[in-house]
Amino acid sequence: MRSDYQDLVDEISELLGAPATLENRDFELIAFGSHEGGGDLDTAALDPVRTRSILTRRSTAQVRAWFEAYGIARATGPVHIPASPEAGVLRGRICLPVRHRGIVRGYVWLLDTDPRPSPEQLDAAMAVTARIGTLLADEATAGEDVTREFRAVLTAAPGWQHDQAHAALSAALGSEADRLHAVVCVGPWPFEEPPGVGRLPGATALCVLPAPQGSEAAFGPPPANPAAPGAATPGAPAGQRGEPDAPAPAPAVLAALVRLRTAGALGPAETAAERLRALSGAAAAGVGTPRTGMAQTARAWREAVAAARAAHAEPRLGPVAHWSALGPYRLLTTLSASTAADPATAPLLTGAHRELARTAETYLDHAGQAGRTAAALGVHRQTLYYRLSRVEQLTGLDLDDGEDRLLLHMALKAARL
Repeated sequence: MRSDYQDLVDEISELLGAPATLENRDFELIAFGSHEGGGDLDTAALDPVRTRSILTRRSTAQVRAWFEAYGIARATGPVHIPASPEAGVLRGRICLPVRHRGIVRGYVWLLDTDPRPSPEQLDAAMAVTARIGTLLADEATAGEDVTREFRAVLTAAPGWQHDQAHAALSAALGSEADRLHAVVCVGPWPFEEPPGVGRLPGATALCVLPAPQGSEAAFGPPPANPAAPGAATPGAPAGQRGEPDAPAPAPAVLAALVRLRTAGALGPAETAAERLRALSGAAAAGVGTPRTGMAQTARAWREAVAAARAAHAEPRLGPVAHWSALGPYRLLTTLSASTAADPATAPLLTGAHRELARTAETYLDHAGQAGRTAAALGVHRQTLYYRLSRVEQLTGLDLDDGEDRLLLHMALKAARL
């Protein structure tokens, strides 16, 4: 398919009598026409933006922002862009947007010349961009259907199954597999199927899974009566349509694999998480550490699940929580419910002592500072001291002892999960 792109770019270059370059909508180079002319190459005539794009296969964020400011993503015909030395653009451009069924798929670029191409030449070139748009759309569609491989990676057992699943996902994604991606978890997810990949900019793959073992209670039942993806009217999920004997539906979560441009720019993953939350009515979402390649996708998924659980447990972390920002929850989410439970703190965690547990957690969150704790709870300091003494009586722990305080704090946080 790359040779097809090159042939079409060469056709445009011949039509317009100038070398053209083709980039996708993320400004990544796909094909370019060569400079022609006899004798030695005059390097002074080369445009640094075009040269950098060819050598590094992409444009800088600053150059991209400059060009997008001229509305190229919305344009349906040629766009003339003037030179701007302060933006690093030393020569003007003609941009031919590449569209398919109204969606921009990429851009063909030409250096502005004198005289400019005639309207008839540009019309002929735009007809070629339509053929390029069809190719780009077909390529994108071919890369969308990797649900089976993505799900297999997230559910594979350790060992050879894990390695085989990751290799299959990489093969299915092709060159896309080498890009930087983040994994997103949204839950609970109330639908049997995910939305189409095309509805979520930046998404490479989506799938629906049962809530991972140990996290079922954290995600709970699906939200009541959400509107299904693409549905005209809301409808109740299976098991919530009023049947008196219908069992409660098992919680499910949605996994998304989202492309990123740089590790520090998590905007695409955050946008995907927010859109999926809005679609599902879910309370929270989590984002794993961005990684290049597919070898660590399962690990990134575990991080995303942990972040979503932490966002449910601690609202200040959400509604979209990042694994890197979880603090102590990075450790606590690795513990099973039975491991995190402690006999000393069990009496405090019963429903009858909910207010005492909240008092103890607030006290420990404020580093044992009575004044700040009393203010946060809205109680008199003597009331706080009485409650803390009751906590010590119930648990047998000494709140003046550092290890006892650590145990109680961890147990209270773990109980949230």
